[in-house]
Amino acid sequence: MRVALVAESFLPQMNGVTNSMLRVLKHLEARGHEALVLAPGPGRTPLETGRLHGAGFTGYRSLPWPGYPEVRVALAATRTLTTALADFRPDVLHLAAPFVLGWQGLRAAEALGVPSVAIYQTDIPGYAAKYGMPATEGLLERHLAKLHNAADLTLAPSSAAIASLESLGVERVKLWARGVDGELFAPHRRDERLRRELAPHGELLVGYVGRLAPEKQVEDLAALHGMPGVRLVIVGDGPSRALLEKTLPEAVFLGFRSGEDLARTVASFDVFVHPGEHETFCQTVQEALASGVPVVATGRGGPLDLVQSSRTGWLYKPGDLGDLRARVADLTGDAAKRRAFADAARASVAARTWERLGDELLEHYDDVREQRGAVVPSRVPNRRWARYVALGDSLTEGLCDASRQAAGQWRGWADRLASLLASGDQAASPSAPGVRTLDYANLAVRSKRIQEVIDEQIPRALALEPDLVSVLVGANDLVRLGADPVALARRLGAGIRALRDTGADVLVVGVFAPPYRGLGALRTRFRRFNRELALQCEAAGARFLDVASTGAFADAGDWAADRVHLSSIGHRTLCYRAAAALGIPGAEQFEALDAAVHVGADADAPGERLPTARWLLQHAAPWAGRQVLGRRAGDGLAAKHAEAVQLTASGVADIPD
Repeated sequence: MRVALVAESFLPQMNGVTNSMLRVLKHLEARGHEALVLAPGPGRTPLETGRLHGAGFTGYRSLPWPGYPEVRVALAATRTLTTALADFRPDVLHLAAPFVLGWQGLRAAEALGVPSVAIYQTDIPGYAAKYGMPATEGLLERHLAKLHNAADLTLAPSSAAIASLESLGVERVKLWARGVDGELFAPHRRDERLRRELAPHGELLVGYVGRLAPEKQVEDLAALHGMPGVRLVIVGDGPSRALLEKTLPEAVFLGFRSGEDLARTVASFDVFVHPGEHETFCQTVQEALASGVPVVATGRGGPLDLVQSSRTGWLYKPGDLGDLRARVADLTGDAAKRRAFADAARASVAARTWERLGDELLEHYDDVREQRGAVVPSRVPNRRWARYVALGDSLTEGLCDASRQAAGQWRGWADRLASLLASGDQAASPSAPGVRTLDYANLAVRSKRIQEVIDEQIPRALALEPDLVSVLVGANDLVRLGADPVALARRLGAGIRALRDTGADVLVVGVFAPPYRGLGALRTRFRRFNRELALQCEAAGARFLDVASTGAFADAGDWAADRVHLSSIGHRTLCYRAAAALGIPGAEQFEALDAAVHVGADADAPGERLPTARWLLQHAAPWAGRQVLGRRAGDGLAAKHAEAVQLTASGVADIPD
């Protein structure tokens, strides 16, 4: 694949955008792809060639950003970028924090028919107010929305960033977080000699790392003035440094640090603080967590997804500097709590490797290319699976999928997926290498909720020692009044971590709602749940499938007559989407072929569309009656495959046809 990357800032300026770009270039090189960088820089002269990881570079004349001369704004006409892209012939355009040069690059890509992925990293409208230009905030927001809506896909690093973009009317937004180098940033980097230099009287070190600029609100750390036994350490440089040295006279300013020097400094902190309210992600917070340092950060923006209050640190009320001081005092005053938070901090980001995030990005590239009709190679699965267990509620049990089943029996997407796994090259018997087999259990039962899956299904699944587990649950919790989507997703996240701790691959399917009117509030709740669940999966190293964001199941024919469960058509679709998420070669092609084969097939037709009055009588009234009586449809029911059954390519009757 040939990838053109357009960036608003790049080497020698080091910041979050540049660091992410370098990581992407390294990953592209490792995976055998070609890259070209278009960014502010010294013309066509190679720029720090050794750090470009084999990528080409074209630089453009630039001007300094008002009030922040270290940041350059590139000036290049659309036709100039069009020529550069036409010469390179990219398969996809990667736009890093696009605004000025990115807009020109996007227009050039559209002229050439090149699909684009925009990476949202900088809250430029929010920065405007900090730099004394509040009147431009609305104009900048409109430009940002226009730009991202013109891209085929926008990737945002946190749930707060996604919400911010959606509030501006930006569509087609997905989560793509950031990786962290867990070998570089690690607790063993803690340097006692450095600690003695910084705190000669044995003080605890409270540290900040980042640019020294207005948008970072470093001046808020004056709230820590006079804290007994505490030394404030500031790492970084920028236009606000001189003013901050006057504002924070007790602090130690170390200037810009990078590499092992930075990692050693961060690991030597006792508490990490970050007061910035305009962080779309906040990589330095993640690096502190990887270093085993508890974090105190403002409860706004990117840190909301990174800091787990009362586990890895504290989120204080935005703007409440008294709360900031109290949270820091809580950690500096309790060594046992600091140690417990430090261990949890390291564990919370252990799975967030740049390699895995890089592969996710490549999948997003493939997605936009497929949307434009490009032929892309099938994704190769990470491993072969021999034992698959499905967990969840009625959707995974298979309700309303009567295809090729006896009366009163259900099939379902998970059964279909198991058959697909057994019929392909995924499952291989250790005792008989020439015979493909799959041990399969389906523990799902209708009406189950998240806590029941955690308490009942996950322990049973662990006893079966699976190497692949699927989880789809949450809708029954979210339809209840007062349901907290974020808390529910985090609760499920704990169960996912327990499964991942065994080494099993875990596929988590996000919840989705029928395409009927009047469900707007429920869909919003579902989206909030899915966003947090995606983060939980990322932290645990599980695969997350958000079918709702792809527009799947938007047709009434995907739903059964009860308007709640999937029809056979919907179950087939979910089976193949899950297969694609697992990297099974040809899954997308199988989905299209299967749909063509079943056109007009009565057995797989969607459920009869009942008149509302009849639907109320047959489906809604019995459900309401159970609610009044405190009963559920799954009461007393056992899982249909509580024990593993062995499926083989030749011996299974329900292989998807």
